[in-house]
Amino acid sequence: MTEGLSLFDAGWLPWLGVCAVAFVASILGGLAGYGTGLILPVFLAPLVGIANIVPVMALAMILNNGSRVFAFWRDIQWPHVRRMLLLGLPACVLGAWGYTQLRSGAVALLLGGFLIFSVPLRRVLQRLDMKLAAGPEVGAGAIFGVLNGSLAGVGVLLVALLMAAGVVGPALIATDAAISVVMGVAKVALFGSLARLDLQLASAALLVGLCTMPGAFVARRLLDHIPARVHGWVMEATILMGGTALVLQGLRTA
Repeated sequence: MTEGLSLFDAGWLPWLGVCAVAFVASILGGLAGYGTGLILPVFLAPLVGIANIVPVMALAMILNNGSRVFAFWRDIQWPHVRRMLLLGLPACVLGAWGYTQLRSGAVALLLGGFLIFSVPLRRVLQRLDMKLAAGPEVGAGAIFGVLNGSLAGVGVLLVALLMAAGVVGPALIATDAAISVVMGVAKVALFGSLARLDLQLASAALLVGLCTMPGAFVARRLLDHIPARVHGWVMEATILMGGTALVLQGLRTA
């Protein structure tokens, strides 16, 4: 069941705002390889309910990442996709199942805590000169899979892992998107089978996902001209404020 306002009861104005945020967030995500899944939950939570964030985001991000796959198709590095999915795909399904066992208060604390943690995590990962060989890359895929199944916005970790494996530039955006699409389909299948993604939530996810799709092509054009630092501070401020709000809500309902 959907928590909070339904897709139809909320009115058009809140959803118009979410659609605008989705478009801008998808451009930021297309430039950096992550960020869309960190920003959108903050604005979606009041409309779809905390407990429904990950299922809704899973479907929306299939469209978002699918558009990136289409826009960056020639840059995908398939050996890295296969390594990350070998253990990562079953681990993702396991993580998604674990998410369905949580109460809404725990979900809010988990998501909010990760959003706040993601800001220093991104900075630490940027400073680490990690090198990831083929074997460890398979194991890293399992760790990412569990987190990706149970949280929204863990793309920052996938980007760091792929960079450590030697994937950079447009290939990074493309390979990240291909992995995320496959895991997203698995999550949606699980949530749907457990009645955690009904028609109303799916409609909301498709609306948001469709609004993200043009952003991938805008980002493809801008990638060679705008450095990621231009939007880094704005993204971090939004993530920190949203994460704090989710944690406070989780503490009230836990």
